[in-house]
Amino acid sequence: MHNNNKDLTLSAPLSGPVLTLAKVPDPVFASGAMGDGIAIDPLNNTLHAPCAGVVVHVARTGHAVTLRADNGAELLLHLGLDTVELQGEGFSILVKEGTRVSNGQALLRFDLDQVAQGCKSLVSLLILTNSEDFQVLPITLKSVKVGEPLLHIVPKTIHNAQAEVDSSGAEVHGHIRISHRGGLHARPAALIRQTAHQFNSKSQLHFAGKSASCDSLIGLMGLGIGEQDEVQVSCKGVDAKAALQALLNALSSAVNDHSLAAAPTPIAQRTRTAEAGMLNGVCAAPGLVGGPLFQLAAIHLPEDTGNANAEEQLQALDRALERVRSEIRETLSHAKKHKYTEEEQIFAAHLALLEDPALLEAALQSIDQGSAATHAWSQSIEVQCEVLQNLGNPLLAERANDLRDLKQRVLRALLGQDWHYDVPAGAIVAAHELTPSDLLQLSQQGVAGLCMAEGGATSHVAILARGKGLPCLVALGSSLLNQPQGQSVVLNADGGRLELTPNSQRLEQVAQAQREHLQRRERQHAQAHNPAHTRDGLRIEVAANVASSAEAADALKGGADGVGLLRTEFLFVDRQTAPDEQEQRQAYQAVLDAMGDKSVIIRTIDVGGDKQLDYLPLPAEANPVLGLRGIRMAQVRPELLDQQLRALLQVSPLQRCRILLPMVSEVDELLHIRQRLDALCAELALTQRPELGVMIEVPAAALLAEQLAEHADFLSIGTNDLSQYTLAMDRDHAGLAARVDALHPALLRLIAHTCAGAAKHQRWVGVCGALASDPLATPVLIGLGISELSVSPPQVGEIKERVRQLDAADCRRFSATLLNLSSAAAVRHACHQQWPLS
Repeated sequence: MHNNNKDLTLSAPLSGPVLTLAKVPDPVFASGAMGDGIAIDPLNNTLHAPCAGVVVHVARTGHAVTLRADNGAELLLHLGLDTVELQGEGFSILVKEGTRVSNGQALLRFDLDQVAQGCKSLVSLLILTNSEDFQVLPITLKSVKVGEPLLHIVPKTIHNAQAEVDSSGAEVHGHIRISHRGGLHARPAALIRQTAHQFNSKSQLHFAGKSASCDSLIGLMGLGIGEQDEVQVSCKGVDAKAALQALLNALSSAVNDHSLAAAPTPIAQRTRTAEAGMLNGVCAAPGLVGGPLFQLAAIHLPEDTGNANAEEQLQALDRALERVRSEIRETLSHAKKHKYTEEEQIFAAHLALLEDPALLEAALQSIDQGSAATHAWSQSIEVQCEVLQNLGNPLLAERANDLRDLKQRVLRALLGQDWHYDVPAGAIVAAHELTPSDLLQLSQQGVAGLCMAEGGATSHVAILARGKGLPCLVALGSSLLNQPQGQSVVLNADGGRLELTPNSQRLEQVAQAQREHLQRRERQHAQAHNPAHTRDGLRIEVAANVASSAEAADALKGGADGVGLLRTEFLFVDRQTAPDEQEQRQAYQAVLDAMGDKSVIIRTIDVGGDKQLDYLPLPAEANPVLGLRGIRMAQVRPELLDQQLRALLQVSPLQRCRILLPMVSEVDELLHIRQRLDALCAELALTQRPELGVMIEVPAAALLAEQLAEHADFLSIGTNDLSQYTLAMDRDHAGLAARVDALHPALLRLIAHTCAGAAKHQRWVGVCGALASDPLATPVLIGLGISELSVSPPQVGEIKERVRQLDAADCRRFSATLLNLSSAAAVRHACHQQWPLS
C-alpha cells in the first residue's frame, strides 16, 4: 500500500548545477508535458536514487529509470537529452525492474565523455510523472552534491486529473479537450508520439468511433481531431498512469505553430478557372515578377510486375530511407546553425514521419506480397494522404503535402536519380503542389517565383517561400497545369493573380522594375568599396554586424569598412562546455585575418535574458530580460569574462581589435572591466591596450553617456534593446512588436543625448542595432551625430549609397525638428517627405 498523504524529500541524484525545467533545451521536458520536476547538469558519473522505492521501469537503452516512492510518487530519472539515440553505449544499468532500492543507492553509471560527445546535452531530469497527485517544491536552485536535499514532494488535496484506474490497475483512461491551434496536425501529433515513447505502456487516442496508436503520427492525424474536440486516452502497461498524465498534459499544452499565422485556404478556393487570361489564387509570399513558365513534372514509375524479390526490395528501401534521413539531418543541422527556426521545425516533423510505423508497415507488407519498393512506398504514402484529405479539414489536407515530399525524396533515392531539377534561372515554376524540399533546391537555382494549383497560405512551403523572399501563389486550380511550357507570364503575388497573357507593354513594365532593382543593387555593389562621404564631405564609416569569420570575409567582399559588431555568442552556443581560451583566441584571430587591415569591434559574451547556455545555468528569474544579462554576468561568473578578455588580448595586431561591453548601466561597471583589462595586460606583459567601448542599450546608459564617454574610447548604440527598454515593450511580443520602432521620438532624443555627451570628450558614436540598416533612418542618425553605422553585410552598399545622397548640414537641421514629433509614425512620414527613398 502507498501512503499518498505522506510528504517526501528527494535528495540530489547527481552532483552539479541545478536548472529549472524551463531552461532545459528540449520542448517536451521544458513545457512540462512529461510532468513537473528539476534538472541537473551532471559533474559526476553515477546516477543515485533520490529516495527509497521500487524500480518500475528501466529504459531499454539504459539512459533512464523510473522509481515509485513509498508514498506513490512516480519519478522519472532521465540521464541527458536525446541519449536514447546512443542505444545504450556508455551506460551501465545497476538495477532491475521490480527491485527495491534505498535512498542514495547507485542506479546507473555512465561514461561522462562518451555520453557528452554523443548526445544533445548532458542536462539530466528528475520528473514527477504523476503530477496530478503531488506538488513539486524546489529546495535549491544552486549547485548540489549527490545526497543533498533537492525537492519536496507534497500530496495535493484536490486532484485535477481526469484519469481513472480500472479495477485491475493495468489500464487507465482519461479524457481531455484539445487546445492545439488547428487540432492534432503534424507538430502536435509529433509531441504526442514523443511523449508516448518515454513509457512502456501502450497508449491510444479514441475519437468519433475511431482509434489510433500514439506510436503513429499518421494514425493520430488520421483521426481528424480538431481544436476544442474532446478525445479519450487509454494507456495499458506497467507505467500506464504516468503515461496517461503525460499524454493528457501534452494534449492540453498548445504548441507554438507559426504556420498558423494566416487562415487556412478553404478547399472551395482551390477550383480556380482561367478568366480573361488570368488565374486567381492566394498570396503565400509577396512580390511581382515576370518570366517564362516552367512546369515541374512529377516522377512517373514504370509498371509494377508484382513478382519482385522481397529481400532485395527491403534492402533497397532501407538504403533509400537512410539516405533521405541523412539528407534531412543535414538540412536540420544547417537550419539550426543559422537559426532558421521554422525550417528546423518543418524538417524535424519530416524526420518523425519517416519513422512512422503506419507508413513503414504498409510498405513492408506490400513488398512481402511481391511489390517493388518504389510502388510499395508510393502506395503507402498515397493511402495516408487520401485519409488526411478526406477528413474535410483544410489544415490537415495541406499537411498531406509533407507526406508527398517524403514520397518524392525516397522515390528519387530508390530510382537512383540525382535530386536536381533542370530549371532555368529566372523561371516562374508551376506545379500541382511543391514540397519544402523542392523549394529549398529551387531557391538555390535562382528561380524568380513559384505558383501551385493546390496548397494554402499556411503550408510549410508558404512559410519557406516568405523566408527566402520568393513570390509565391497557391490555390490557382488545375488550369495552371494546362498552360504551355515556356510561355511568358507575370506573377503578381501581391494582387493574388497569375497573368497568363501579358502584352508586351506589361512585360516591359515588370521587366523594367526588375532591371531597375537589379541595376541599383549592382551599382551599390560596385561602389561599396569606396568610402561613404556626404555631399558636404562628412565621412561615415559603414561597418558590418557579423557572427563568424566566414561572415566577416563576406562583409569585406561586400565593401564593409570594418566589423562594427562581432557577436561572440556563436562560440558559446550549441555545446556542452564553454570554449577554452585557445579556441576563443583562434576564432577572434580568424575574424581579424578575414577583415584585412580593417578594425574589428568584438562584443564580450552577451547571454542571459532570451539567450541561455546549457552549461551556464542562471538563477531562475521572474523577468530574465531585466536580470543577469550582458556585463552583469561578470557578477556571477567573473572567470568566464576573464578568459574571454585574455583571449582577446592575444590577437594580432591588437590595435585593430576593439572590445565592446554589453548592457552597461553605470560607470562603475565600465571602470571595473577597465581595471580587469589593465591587470590582465600586466599579467600578459602587454604595453598596448585595445580600445574599450560601451554599448548604449539601456536608457540609463544613454542618460549617462557623458560620464561613460569620459572613461570609454567609443560608444555603440544597440537600438533593438534600447527600443524595448525605453518603450517597455517586448520586441518579441506578437501584439506589440510592430510598435517597437526605434524611430520613436523618445529613442531619437536618447540618441541625440548620447552623441552630445560623447562629443564633450571627443568620443565617436556608432549604431549597431537594426536601425542602422534602415535607409530611411540614415539621414536622421547622421543628423543626430552618429559617425559609424554597422549594418547587415548585404546592405553595406545600399547604406553607403544612401549616405552619398545626403547633405550632413541639412540632416542636422531637419533631425532637430523630428525630436518634437509625437510618434514613430510621424517621424517616418516626415522622413519620407524630406528624404524620399529612390
